[in-house]
Parts: sequence; structure tokens; C-alpha cells
Amino acid sequence: MEFIPVYQPSLTGNEKKYVNECLDTSWISAKGKFVQQFEEEFAKYIGIDHAVTVSNGTVALHLALIALGIGRGDEVIVPTLTYVASVNAIAYTGAEPVFVDSLRGNWQADPEDIERKITEKTKAIMVVHLYGHPCDMRRIMEIAQKHDLFVVEDCAEGFGSYFEGKHVGTFGDISTFSFYGNKTITTGEGGMVVTNDETLYTRAAHLKDQGMAKFRQYWHDVIGYNYRMTNICAAIGLAQLEQADQFLKQKREIAGWYRKYLQDTPVEFHQEDENVRHSYWMCSILVPKSSERDRLRELLQERHVETRPVFYPVHTMPMYSQKYQKHRNAEDIGWRGMNLPSWQGLQEKQVKYICDVIREFYR
Repeated sequence: MEFIPVYQPSLTGNEKKYVNECLDTSWISAKGKFVQQFEEEFAKYIGIDHAVTVSNGTVALHLALIALGIGRGDEVIVPTLTYVASVNAIAYTGAEPVFVDSLRGNWQADPEDIERKITEKTKAIMVVHLYGHPCDMRRIMEIAQKHDLFVVEDCAEGFGSYFEGKHVGTFGDISTFSFYGNKTITTGEGGMVVTNDETLYTRAAHLKDQGMAKFRQYWHDVIGYNYRMTNICAAIGLAQLEQADQFLKQKREIAGWYRKYLQDTPVEFHQEDENVRHSYWMCSILVPKSSERDRLRELLQERHVETRPVFYPVHTMPMYSQKYQKHRNAEDIGWRGMNLPSWQGLQEKQVKYICDVIREFYR
């Protein structure tokens, strides 16, 4: 069996055609038609009013937070079971991240723990649609409205995910996406900030472009940032977006194959709640004992299959562990969880092979 990576992009559409157009016309930086086209088509695809391209998913989070005015003295509630960028973006603003635990079943932020962690300093709730499964946005929005809090949706892993029929990223005040090379649609490096609020859209667009005044060239009226996406990246993103429905269909099919071939094994496949549509950015499992995970990963690596551990809870990392905290579900998932190969080009025979190796391990 050839080497099976945990992820790789599918670049089989108009990517080369659109990039060549950028090169042929010399529009290779942040100016050019593909930037605006990508923003407009992305907003239309997820069903939101405004979209702003940025250079990556981490700066998208930072831009969303500063557009809301989050800063020193504020607290932002965030799940500890997430990629570290979610938490770092809060720290960049000078605000304090306040960690919450995960739900045991779907691995998403626990709404009851969110409500318990609210203080007079809390300004926002950041939810993360981890591995493509949506959070309980109905309950979280109720909590936010009750306590007059902003909601930021980190949809870096949630493109193509739906909660009660609505695309993630359309519930909160402002939301972000990532288009890194391992995401469902990619621009190589890139991100998007989206919102239905015109004021937040105007603030984000202003701040991402060095704070340049709209009607006075090279006049800057705020300290801004260079968070612009290039026309080349946007060209790739537009070509990827054209294939999004097919990519998402393939990924759900792959998840179905994993479920079929992992039946009657001790591992637990990541569940999908009834009122959501899981996009399966990553196909993930829990092994019965944390002591087994690395040994299983080593066997898979020997058999030419790449895997990843589930994210380590951020509250256990040195820069965020000054105060002892216990988040039992997040820690349990973090120690027992692993991601299997999940890219949309996987074939059924490859998924069966991966599951056969897992079966062998447990025999």
C-alpha cells in the first residue's frame, strides 16, 4: 500500500487557470478581481451579508476580536479543546482567555460550563466548531443574549457544517474561517471574516488594510494591520469554492466508509448529532485507553498511514497553565483521540486498509 497522508489538498478544478490569469495580468498582490469575487461568492455560499478576505485563519480571529473592541481587562470564554490559535488570538488583544470543558458526546464546548464561567469582565464567547461538528448554537446564543455578550464563531474547521439548517458562521456577531492547505477548501494560506453587521464589516475591512482612510489616499486614521489576502490566493479559493459541494459529499462518504469498516472494533467514531450536518473536516476516533493511542499510531505509521493526535487541551500548555484547572472531558478526548486520513480524494480501498490495520492492532 502506498503512503496515505492524513490530509492533502485536491487541486483538480480551475486553480491553475485562475492563477495563470493572475500571472498573465500581473495582478498578484492584494488588488485584483479574484479577491472581491471570492468574498462575494463565499458570502453567498454560506448565506451571510459580508465577507472580508485575510491572509490566514489566525489573523481572521484577531481581526474579529479587535473589530468588536475586545482588549485588556476583558475576558473571552473559549473551549480548551481547540487548536491553540483560537486562544492565542484572544491573548494578542490583551484579553484573558477563560477555558470551558467539552461535551462528552460531540466534543464541542459545553454550554452549561460556558454559563458558569461568565463574570462581570466577560465580553464575548468564542465557539469552535471542532473537526467540523457544529456547537449547540441555539443554547449558546440564548446564553449570550441573556448576558449581553458578543459571540465569535471560529469556523476554521467548520466549512460545510450546518446547525438546524443554517451554515455555521451565520449565528454569531462575527465569524472566521481558515483556508490553510489542509482545510476542506484551501487558498494555500488564507482566511475569511464574515458578519451580518455592516459596522463590524466596515471596521474589519478598515483594520485589515493598514487602517487606510476610505476617501483619502495614504491617510491612516487608526493603527491597522497588513492582513490582506493576495489575488493569487483568492483565485485558488474561488476555484476551490466551485468544487465545494463535491468535496463535502466525498468527505461524508469517507466518514460512512470509516463507520462501516470500524464496526465491531473497540474504537469510537466521532458522533454526529441529529440536528446538525457534520462536514467531517477530520474523521476522528477515540481509542479505549490513552495508553493505546500512540502505539496504534506507530503501527499505522509502520504501515504507511499518517495520523494526528486530537488537539491537546490548551489549558495544559505551559503559557496557559499558570492556574491549575481540570476539564475532564476535554482532557479525556485529548489523550484518547486521534485523526485518521480525511482528504476528499481517499478511496474506499484505502479506508478499508486503514481500518484493517486498526482491527489487527486490537486482535
